[in-house]
Amino acid sequence: MSGRLVQRPGPAADVVIRGARVLDPAAGIDHVGDLVVREGRIGGRPDGLEVIDGRGMVVVPGLVDVHVHLRVPGREDCEDIATGSRAAAAGGFVTVLAMPNTQPPIVDAAALAAYEQAAQARARCDYGLYLGAGPGNLGALAALAPRAAGLKLYLDSTFGDLKMDSLDLLIAHCAAWPADRPLLAHAEGNNLAAAILAAHLAGRAIHIAHVSRQAEIELIRAAKLKGFAVTCEVCPHHLFLTLKECGLPPGYIEVRPRLAAQADAEALWANLEFIDCFATDHAPHTRAEKAGPHPPPGYPGLETALALWLTAVHQGRLTLDDVVARMHTNPRRIFRLPEQPDTWVEVDPDQAWTPRGAALRSRAGWTPFEGWIVRGRVVGVTLRGRPAYAGENVLSPPGAGRNLHPAGLNR
Repeated sequence: MSGRLVQRPGPAADVVIRGARVLDPAAGIDHVGDLVVREGRIGGRPDGLEVIDGRGMVVVPGLVDVHVHLRVPGREDCEDIATGSRAAAAGGFVTVLAMPNTQPPIVDAAALAAYEQAAQARARCDYGLYLGAGPGNLGALAALAPRAAGLKLYLDSTFGDLKMDSLDLLIAHCAAWPADRPLLAHAEGNNLAAAILAAHLAGRAIHIAHVSRQAEIELIRAAKLKGFAVTCEVCPHHLFLTLKECGLPPGYIEVRPRLAAQADAEALWANLEFIDCFATDHAPHTRAEKAGPHPPPGYPGLETALALWLTAVHQGRLTLDDVVARMHTNPRRIFRLPEQPDTWVEVDPDQAWTPRGAALRSRAGWTPFEGWIVRGRVVGVTLRGRPAYAGENVLSPPGAGRNLHPAGLNR
């Protein structure tokens, strides 16, 4: 790309970005031309504005990650809301949806309120907060639903203590959760079939997190073709890494679901039309933990995800439309997220770079893709007309992000 956007410390500058490709499939927009930005808004006349050479650049809608762990409360040594949302902004994400398996978990009104207050003060990008289903909160969650991004069902081992072993409890939570609010599950193997059937019998749609195995994506494909209301996501590490060939030290291999075989990764690639979202499952832990005697599961991923998907575009395995659909359009539809006006991401799709954990913004300080050569990099992020990232600097301050659920602590 021959041009770069200048760093803008205040509201987005009045500029004309010349020759960029503007892509928003949901709005039917895909053209190459001049992009006018006036007072933080796209559109208007270009008269008298500064001109920036944007040839080779792509402007896409703000990206959404429906699966992140910000480790607050309880594990701020691994990540906190400010550092996690800083990593999100650098990765092109304007929205993250945060998981509830914290310490203590987000399973009641008091825990949710504490998380809302912390996020309001610290988040640099917009956010939503999930609730966790458990044995002691069946009757209380429906009232909290308007303040939550969704209800998470943990049916398999993960980080924390939210795993449910009772089929009766699974069925009851599916029936009690409001049908118009997102329901999602960590469900592997036989538990995947149980989750899909329990939601179906309760008349609920269900979203399946981090699908990783051939049998699982084939079951989801069959359920979709039969008309079941099921959607799913896949993470970069389950498509780009395999257990046998990942090259990671023993403790760093640990992730849930576990890395699988090459046949599983190939099955995921072969069934992309049945995969609705690309999520990171950003789950940071420190180097000391990963190298210790009991390494916890999880990988940081917010800052490398888009580059990996764009690398797949260069390899002919995806199109740019595929990426935007799974990182913007489908997440907003499935999780019923409001639009964010005057929000976009500027991408150089051709820039080659090498991820280095020490240079990333996540507190984890490492990446499973250390030393890879990837193509495609975020150049700038604008959130509601104000620069969130430019010139390799995160510009949005703590507290700039908003809770996207109207019953939460919106400003």
